[in-house]
Amino acid sequence: MTKLTLRNCAQDNITVLENDFIDRYMPQANGEYVKVYLLVLRHLGDSSGVLSIPEMADVLECTEKDVRRALRYWKKQGILDYTEYSEAGEASTQTSCGSSAVPAREASAPAVAAPSRSDKEFKELLFVAEQYLGKTLSASDIDTIVYFFDVLGMSADLIEYLIEYCVENNHKSMHYIRAVALSWDSQNIRTVEEAKANTMQYHKNFYSVLKAYGIGGRSPAPSEIAYIRRWQEEYGFSLEVILEACGRTMSAIHQPNFEYTDSILKNWQSKNVRQLSDIRTVDADFQKEKEKRMVSREKKPAKPNKINKFNNFEGRSYNMDDLERKLIQQ
Repeated sequence: MTKLTLRNCAQDNITVLENDFIDRYMPQANGEYVKVYLLVLRHLGDSSGVLSIPEMADVLECTEKDVRRALRYWKKQGILDYTEYSEAGEASTQTSCGSSAVPAREASAPAVAAPSRSDKEFKELLFVAEQYLGKTLSASDIDTIVYFFDVLGMSADLIEYLIEYCVENNHKSMHYIRAVALSWDSQNIRTVEEAKANTMQYHKNFYSVLKAYGIGGRSPAPSEIAYIRRWQEEYGFSLEVILEACGRTMSAIHQPNFEYTDSILKNWQSKNVRQLSDIRTVDADFQKEKEKRMVSREKKPAKPNKINKFNNFEGRSYNMDDLERKLIQQ
């Protein structure tokens, strides 16, 4: 069996990376995960022995959640071991990378991308996914399902329900399915029961949106459900932010309009709005910019009146009585 050995180099300015990592692990891994792994390996030479996750996120210009996902991925691959702790021993905030918790000294190379699960279970899941999606899975599709397993830590049952749920709502795009998976992960949904409870909550949210529009006595139409799902699953907005956009739609055009609300939410998404306080900040910035434009318009000098070229000629005056007398005499 092939073994992977990682060790500190005696020279401070060199980091050793074995070819087995490049040949066997790197091709299957997300590029961001590889960067996290290399940073951890680089840190082995530091004397402090402690590398904080916020520091890693700053160095790599990513979020702390991205760093944690990468660490979990490599730990599940069996080539990285680490310990998270805080000074108070409570919530984990730092990663120990000293001599007591370093990339694994000896780790067998994985036979498949999801080594902690049996081949049979994984193949059955791929078969079920193909039946739901109505197509043969591409390499990219399989990588995404592996991502659900290894990084998000989803069970086979939960992944199967995830695909079923999305397909039943007319979404077969793996990009959309991944967005829903990330939404569930952010809500710490780990079982099929929790996912179904979340679905029921979505149904309540549908009626809350209709109520905000002043619509009652009917169920939401499929096109309306598609909008609301997009706002929650793709854009990642909470119900209170969505209802605020609905309220502004009614104030602006005095009638329900999902497309208009979608434009509001899309604009907020581009400005990284996540909660109501963020909307107030966006509104304040817009008001400042508006006032700035008004002041600039007032300071701008008025354009001089255009002089008509005929105004240079001196106008003539006529004695109409004299002209009439001369005409009679003739």
